[in-house]
Amino acid sequence: MSRVLITGSADGLGLMAGRLLIGDGHEVVLHARNARRAADAEAAAPGAAGVLVGDLSGIEEVRSVARQANESGPFDAVIHNVAVGYREHRKITTADGLSHVFAINVLAPYLLTALITPPRRLVYLSSGMHLSGDPDLSDLQWDKRPWSPAQAYADTKLHDVLLAFGVARRWPQVSSNALTPGWVPTKMGGPAAPDDLDQGHLTQAWLAVSDEPAATVSGAYFYHQEQADTHPAARDHDLQDALLAACAELTGTPLPSSAG
Repeated sequence: MSRVLITGSADGLGLMAGRLLIGDGHEVVLHARNARRAADAEAAAPGAAGVLVGDLSGIEEVRSVARQANESGPFDAVIHNVAVGYREHRKITTADGLSHVFAINVLAPYLLTALITPPRRLVYLSSGMHLSGDPDLSDLQWDKRPWSPAQAYADTKLHDVLLAFGVARRWPQVSSNALTPGWVPTKMGGPAAPDDLDQGHLTQAWLAVSDEPAATVSGAYFYHQEQADTHPAARDHDLQDALLAACAELTGTPLPSSAG
């Protein structure tokens, strides 16, 4: 049995992965952004070991969620499922002065990784749209460019792969991978999404707990439980390090040099 934390798991793919893992006998801690959604998550996933509460768009609330995670005990795996999509037709800025989509999709998983006692496995949800992400890190907050919701989302999903691969390099004793669930008809994906919803949550659960050799690698990108092609820039060590450094500066929290 593994102990697994899943962020952004009050509904959608995160909740589906949680219910699957609970059904398979694993101990699962969910996460919701507020108390109302936490109650909904507990009702939707009977048998969950608990629900962490915090809005991951804010740096201090991310720190609070990390404290809750550490107080609840170590995890074998953390699935960084939390995300917002590209339907923000205008740029939204958080209370910390950051792009909302960047704060949730990139900075939250970075800071949680840096603060939570390192698990044996880290799983980062990306998207097939990361293939059109811009590897230029000079304007992460979209202060200099005309706002493009789809491009901002694609950029953050490329950042998630960079984060997964950068952590895999820095922490060789931790299995750190990224994946795309496919374009599935969730609240984020929309009703017209063509991929199979029943497949969308399987890969993250598999990477979190499976002992199959294919699931115990590190620094890989997956689609439907198979390694897939990723953006060429995702393998650039300098770019990985630059993103980690940018996140460290924004949060005031560097990634520990090792997971030991």
